[in-house]
Amino acid sequence: IRRLAGKARAVVFPEDMDRDTVDVPVFGLIPAGFTADNPEIADGKLTVDLRSMGLSHSARPFALRVRGDSMIGAHIIQGDYVILEQREPKARDVVAALLDGESTLKRYIVEKGNPIRRAKIPKMPPRIPARNLLIQGVMVGLFRPSPFGDK
Repeated sequence: IRRLAGKARAVVFPEDMDRDTVDVPVFGLIPAGFTADNPEIADGKLTVDLRSMGLSHSARPFALRVRGDSMIGAHIIQGDYVILEQREPKARDVVAALLDGESTLKRYIVEKGNPIRRAKIPKMPPRIPARNLLIQGVMVGLFRPSPFGDK
């Protein structure tokens, strides 16, 4: 058993010693539904294993807490943390998108040469960017807090 440097109450068992963990900043909420402003202000952190998400040591992941239920078809629910990496999206990736100055979490789809954001519930129609679409990050992982809290 080994203590982790810089951690007050952390121990590592031998089988876990070769894992590479990193503290990922949480930059507030992201709507999974209608868009909203989302300032980039660190609001805590999550400690994640880089290898389990297929990330390199040079990756700079960040996290956002999900608000809303439009991504429930992708098994992303309100209160989840999505872990994202800044990179170019591939078709069908879940992305944090900035559309005309407002952020939202959607599936990235290209139809007829136009990128659209598609929710995972039927009541939410696909949206074609009105003016500007900026992909803020591509989802590489998901963290779901325990429903039992810290008990």
